[in-house]
Amino acid sequence: MSTLENPAGPPALTGPVPFLFKLHQWVTTTDHKRLGVMYVTCGIVYLIIAGLEATLMRWQLAWPGQEVLTPGEFNRLFTMHGTTMVFFVGMPVLFGTANFLIPLMIGARDLAFPRLNAFGFWLFLFGSFLLYFSYFGGQGLYGMGSAPDVGWFAYAPLTERTFSRGHSTDYWILGVFVASLGSTMTAINLIATILGMRCRGMTLMKMPLLAWMILVDCFIVVVCLPPLAAAQIMLIFDRLLGAHFFDAQAGGSALLWQNMFWFFGHPEVYILILPGFAFISEIVPVFSRKVIFGYPLMVAASVAIGFISLGVWAHHMFTVGLSPMLNAIFMGSTMLVGVPTGIKMFNWTATMIGGKIRFDTPMLYSTGFLCQFLLAGLTGIWLATVPFDWAASDSYFVVGHFHYVLFGGLLFAIFAAIFYWFPKVTGRMMNESLGKWQFWILIIGFNLTFGPMHVSGLLGMPRRVYTYEADRGWEIWNLISSLGVIVQLVGFALFAMNLLYSIFKGRRAGDDPWDAWTLEWSTTSPPPAYNFADDPVVHSRRPLWDLKHPEDPDWKYE
Repeated sequence: MSTLENPAGPPALTGPVPFLFKLHQWVTTTDHKRLGVMYVTCGIVYLIIAGLEATLMRWQLAWPGQEVLTPGEFNRLFTMHGTTMVFFVGMPVLFGTANFLIPLMIGARDLAFPRLNAFGFWLFLFGSFLLYFSYFGGQGLYGMGSAPDVGWFAYAPLTERTFSRGHSTDYWILGVFVASLGSTMTAINLIATILGMRCRGMTLMKMPLLAWMILVDCFIVVVCLPPLAAAQIMLIFDRLLGAHFFDAQAGGSALLWQNMFWFFGHPEVYILILPGFAFISEIVPVFSRKVIFGYPLMVAASVAIGFISLGVWAHHMFTVGLSPMLNAIFMGSTMLVGVPTGIKMFNWTATMIGGKIRFDTPMLYSTGFLCQFLLAGLTGIWLATVPFDWAASDSYFVVGHFHYVLFGGLLFAIFAAIFYWFPKVTGRMMNESLGKWQFWILIIGFNLTFGPMHVSGLLGMPRRVYTYEADRGWEIWNLISSLGVIVQLVGFALFAMNLLYSIFKGRRAGDDPWDAWTLEWSTTSPPPAYNFADDPVVHSRRPLWDLKHPEDPDWKYE
């Protein structure tokens, strides 16, 4: 019988046609799983790009008086690295993971609005391309095209036409604006899915903690991204249409941009780290063989973080001349957000205590996250104190703190999630030996890179400088930081090798290789297009435990 008449499946074509057919399937898909994979893949690609940008900057700063980069080239790399890591690495990896997992975890067939989901992804991708197209958009003053050089925060009025000639800032505004639209659409879609498409029996208090934290995360996105979009529209009006929103000489406000940007910018830290908390909250119980300690408290702490995060933005503006009363209010709110975060730390630790811990690679990265994020939280409390912040503001101490939050915290949580859910996505296991080597090399390289930045910052090294003199006492600390980058590159190379090898040659995983408890592990690996042959019905927070142990179901203890 001809392959075209084969009723068992699509035609077995040869040559380039199968590749084009598969490519067409991916490009036109509305399947949440494929869109999730594309989100995460884009995030990993941009992580490589941002890492290369950071490597060039650390090469420039390794020794005093280096001339590897000109000031303009350094500023462009600094801007593109920060913007890429925040908008094109953190956001797509987190939204991609949520895209893939949320319907599977709550027993749904897909997200609430599949076409809107696809549209959001393509908006994000187009926005990222638009920003990077600036490298090819004409020859800039320092030979690097017209890539923006205004920092990931793009402070006005320094981004007005008077101080930022050409179209580089316009690329930044439009690229981030378009990508943010896509992120907002995805957040709305996830909220609708979590609130309206849970399977039978799954009440809000029976949802996995990952679903709870993604829900809170998406509400923060919906509240905080529109003010950033409004500020960008105002700035493009200033630049192209002669408005004066941020021009103090024409009646505008030099601080208006900072207020609007940081109303987005500080909650953005929680937008990025809450999904990291979610990953750890799912991984730690499985590898400790214990239920999460204090589930209701974890939910309450997540909601509290989302609420308090909306009132801390002026923490970034202590040095602009706010009144003592405002400084005290925002100092208090910034310290207050540490309370629910501390609750989570204690609950994760309590879950591990007395458990039968298996230190597979996902658990290694989870414990690494706990250690690094604890250090980040302690330095965050220092920076929440107005007198200390006055002394350390815009120093390398802030750079070290920020990277302990988003690299030592978020990126370690992302690696834990990749190793944990990779079998579900591909049906294959990642190599444990390579994974553990990567962990130890990466944690050493990370601390070598960002630990010394706290010291150089306390010694007075300002951030955003492209070079420095040899008599400042910063030389050894910058050299150690740059050597740490080399160690990290080895770790990332091992991850790339592991990822590529495991996709094609990894050991078959089976449906539930970790003996986990949430619904996504009840499907095949990878899951079918329809997710579940029959709509699931759950009775507890550990539905797979109920199936595996019908003689002792989990709901008996709730």
